[in-house]
Amino acid sequence: MSADGWSAWPAPAKLNLFLRIVGRRADGYHLLQTVFRLLDWGDEIQLRVRDDGAIERVAGCDAINPEDDLAVRAACALRAATGTRLGAEIKVDKHIPAGAGLGGGSSDAATALVALNALWKTGVPPERLAEIGLALGADVPVFVHGRTAWAEGVGELLTPLELPPRWYVVLDPRVHVPTAELFQAPELTRNAASATIAGFTSGAIRDNGFEPVARVRYREVAAALDWLGGWGVARLSGSGGAVFLECDDEASARGIAARCPEEFIAVVARGVNVSPLETALEARRAAAGMA
Repeated sequence: MSADGWSAWPAPAKLNLFLRIVGRRADGYHLLQTVFRLLDWGDEIQLRVRDDGAIERVAGCDAINPEDDLAVRAACALRAATGTRLGAEIKVDKHIPAGAGLGGGSSDAATALVALNALWKTGVPPERLAEIGLALGADVPVFVHGRTAWAEGVGELLTPLELPPRWYVVLDPRVHVPTAELFQAPELTRNAASATIAGFTSGAIRDNGFEPVARVRYREVAAALDWLGGWGVARLSGSGGAVFLECDDEASARGIAARCPEEFIAVVARGVNVSPLETALEARRAAAGMA
């Protein structure tokens, strides 16, 4: 924590290493199977505790109204759930593009929940934080728990996975793909065959049910898949529009990213099994124990 009371917390991006829609609940929500792979790259949330209970975003994405910002909404939800009289000032430093299927807003929300729970000393267990976060977005729980994971349900039923080290070239085709639009697409497959963890770890399962829909509806996504596919098996993350390629080592990933055409933005990131947010939280606990 800096001398002026600000503390910085990572809000990592994620990739969906595969994604299938296997059914639908009675309330209309789609049932998914996916693997969330956390990355060592993403947004940063800066927080400063207030004594007056107010929650204010003092810096963030101009395209998102402060009251709609998921980090702000998460802070308000935690305040309401705990009854704390404390508040917070929030700065959101965005690097994850919106509408990219990389979980940027959900990760911001999770970081606000986890970090403010520590700063406010509200003592809410991770399971309850995940419940609060689920009301904000289906991807929030995986970021709260901070582990690369197999996911089912609407994305909240999580089984941690230990995956081998990998590097990723993540390509932003500079187009916002609204998740709701793709979920409502009549051509979307909603009854895919159920997958298994064993099937995934064997390498047999790598498909994303949103990919054919996004490819047809967004030429930028199709172009990104085609270009990156020239180097290997390119895949869509989430509902898009970011696409990615898995590499065995950093040098290979950076070599591909360096050749990225100007119409795309390429990022190289390392896949991690433990979230940078969890690492930051543990470091804070260790420092507090030594104080």
